[in-house]
Amino acid sequence: MNILRPRHSLLACLLALAGCSTSDGFQNMANADIAPAQSPMKIWWRVLTESKVGTVPVDPVPVQPLTRAALDALDPKGVHIVRLGHSSHLLKLEGKYWLIDPVFSERASPVQWAGPRRFHPSPIALADLPPIEGLILSHDHYDHLDRATIEALALKVQRYYVPTGVGARLQSMQVPAERIQELGWWQAATHGGVQLTAAPSQHFSGRSLTDRNATLWASWLIRAGGRLVFYSGDSGYFPGFRQIGERFPGIDLALIENGAYDKDWPQVHMTPEESIRAFEDLKAKTLYSVHNSTFDLAFHPWREPMDRLAALASAKGIDLATPVIGEVMSVGQPRSNALWWAKLR
Repeated sequence: MNILRPRHSLLACLLALAGCSTSDGFQNMANADIAPAQSPMKIWWRVLTESKVGTVPVDPVPVQPLTRAALDALDPKGVHIVRLGHSSHLLKLEGKYWLIDPVFSERASPVQWAGPRRFHPSPIALADLPPIEGLILSHDHYDHLDRATIEALALKVQRYYVPTGVGARLQSMQVPAERIQELGWWQAATHGGVQLTAAPSQHFSGRSLTDRNATLWASWLIRAGGRLVFYSGDSGYFPGFRQIGERFPGIDLALIENGAYDKDWPQVHMTPEESIRAFEDLKAKTLYSVHNSTFDLAFHPWREPMDRLAALASAKGIDLATPVIGEVMSVGQPRSNALWWAKLR
């Protein structure tokens, strides 16, 4: 049995508490069906006392090593996505490289001596990344915006695209202001032939207990190489998914969060059933599960999000992509689709 100790659950506790509080900063879209969250006091008590079972893998999580030569050999006209772990992805778009929510640190935490530790190494070292044309951030939480990663990449990324208010975070991490573009919901930008649109999500922001919702959170639409990719960022289920699908028909691939959900904070993360509902609202062609398999951020077993999602997708005839960490997925191209986690403990 794996006991959740306070020093190892620092991030999860901070996020849960922030998500349960009100704020005068940025706000979510109206949602009459939003489920209520548990009180911060009860969440604290649960974090401090509840046993956790199966939330960390016993067996090694498989990782396919990623080499620069293999990346450079990818068709420059294709749209390629590489799963780095959790919600971090490396993309090759219009022949150049982009990153989404890159986290290369050992822990998703404000400190590296405590907090959720990686289940697996990154398939490519931070120092071995190719030159990065653009970097996209969904929000400022530690499992999406990692100071050490950003500081290492600060002058190696040509352009940063972030939700409103996050630019100041990056400047404090040594990113030049002139390389940053902030976007509010439904605002768009184009760079190097890649079209980006920031869209709503239902979440919250903050890197401490005193800056809750001081910056915006967002999902993203990425159009390149004749393909349209959606990335949900972190989000609870909300009517915005249907609006996004209506505004952006023909989504080829939807990267949708599926992990770190809990009955006590239902409004900020989706259960597998809600992830399927969001996918159906988007009317996308292929579903790709993110926000799992790398960090222990909730109380559910680590395999549960993927097990439930795969069963639901199979029952509904949904095309589900299941890339291994480090695997390259080329949008619209044949792929292997093994349930790689199925026999792991």
